[in-house]
Amino acid sequence: MKTLPILLVLCTAMCSAYPLAGGARDQDSTMGFVQRYLENYYNLAKDVEKFFKRKDSSPVVRKIQEMQRFLGLKVTGQLDSDTLEMMHKPRCGVPDVGHFSTFPGSPKWRKTDLTYRIVNYTPDLSRDAIDSAIEKALRVWEEVTPLTFTRIYEGEADIMITFAVREHGDFIPFDGPGQVLAHAFAPGLGLLGDAHFDDDEQWTEDTAGTNLFLVAAHELGHSLGLYHSANPEALMYPLYNAFTDLNQFHLSQDDVKGIQSLYGPPPAKPADPVVPTESVPPGPRTPAMCDPAWSFDAISTLRGEILFFKDRHFWRIQLSVPEPEFHSISTFWPSLPSGIDAAYEVTSRDTVFIFKGKQFWAIRGNEAQAGYPKGIHTLGFPSTISKIDAAISDKEKKKTYFFTEDKYWRFDERRGSMDPGFPKLITEEFPGIGPKVDAVFEAFGFFYFFSGSSQMQFDPNAKKVIHILKSNSWFNC
Repeated sequence: MKTLPILLVLCTAMCSAYPLAGGARDQDSTMGFVQRYLENYYNLAKDVEKFFKRKDSSPVVRKIQEMQRFLGLKVTGQLDSDTLEMMHKPRCGVPDVGHFSTFPGSPKWRKTDLTYRIVNYTPDLSRDAIDSAIEKALRVWEEVTPLTFTRIYEGEADIMITFAVREHGDFIPFDGPGQVLAHAFAPGLGLLGDAHFDDDEQWTEDTAGTNLFLVAAHELGHSLGLYHSANPEALMYPLYNAFTDLNQFHLSQDDVKGIQSLYGPPPAKPADPVVPTESVPPGPRTPAMCDPAWSFDAISTLRGEILFFKDRHFWRIQLSVPEPEFHSISTFWPSLPSGIDAAYEVTSRDTVFIFKGKQFWAIRGNEAQAGYPKGIHTLGFPSTISKIDAAISDKEKKKTYFFTEDKYWRFDERRGSMDPGFPKLITEEFPGIGPKVDAVFEAFGFFYFFSGSSQMQFDPNAKKVIHILKSNSWFNC
């Protein structure tokens, strides 16, 4: 028996219903359609003779009531115009269920670290837009579960994502534009867990066509083991809602209960560490910090704060607090070295990367991550590079810039590899910056470059330096 996927279908308030009873459709054909609908989606027993001879039979009435209840219609048990119109709307191709539900047997992934691969692309959107939509859709589920998702670029992933038309190799052909949008399989091996998108649809970043993020988030819910919900507010409701405010999107409680019934809640983020009193030198504003010749080894953001590293210590600035905190690096991260060369945060991964010499470490909050340190050459640097001077990750473009002497390299966070054509001179992309960068971080839409005792506020859109400041201007000196 072939495994049937979940099929997500287009249905908006603007879509027109099929012609109702009368005209081109006589009563018998209408009743035949209703019979097939109830058989397919509400488990009506296949007794054609009884259905036609006893249109008011109690099994049929109960199934109509069940359908009306699920789809949020007035429960009458009668085939009124609202009920027939709803039945004719494009919809999902599997039976409906109430509230959140999982597939029979509650299949789920037996691990929390899942891989995904985007096998091909639709021409409707740029690759970056598609990558971003899929990443955002996965993050919807990642934020409420212990699951994490890692993208791979070749080989077999747990979740294979493809765009296709008509028959595409899984025995469940797509039907052209406007009806079935996509389908996905429950967790498992091989085809199971995969998500397929109908490339006959017009995929968009907004709601002018079919929004890829909304459909992908729904389908990936199926890839994780969720069935459909009867709650019209839920992402897992079987009908596509084209009018969702994308800026205000969030999972309903129904969706959260469903996915957490399979995987549980996300692990609690580590609280900000409490530094023992004796480890904090007296007073954060030391004379050295306000020395006009003061410089820094590295600077990075961390969960909305800014960390300024110098020798064995760092200053921690919360923009809502007037005074910085002063700490020992080893108090927070015993495994990290002192005198680090560079640091940067990848906010989408909630991770700060720390560099010294030919090695780098990864930290989340006050926890160093397992598997580190790694060699910087695993990132794609040639053997001639022995250290990184500074680094910054652009969270919008998903690019990380590494600065070495008077040149810079660009790393693609999505692909996990260096972009071709680098290194380039710093002045090509960042006129007015260089020839050497000690540290850099992003705040308020600007890049702040540090070189010795000077700091340059750089507008990445206008590609020019806006202000030149002292390096310690963040410390109220």
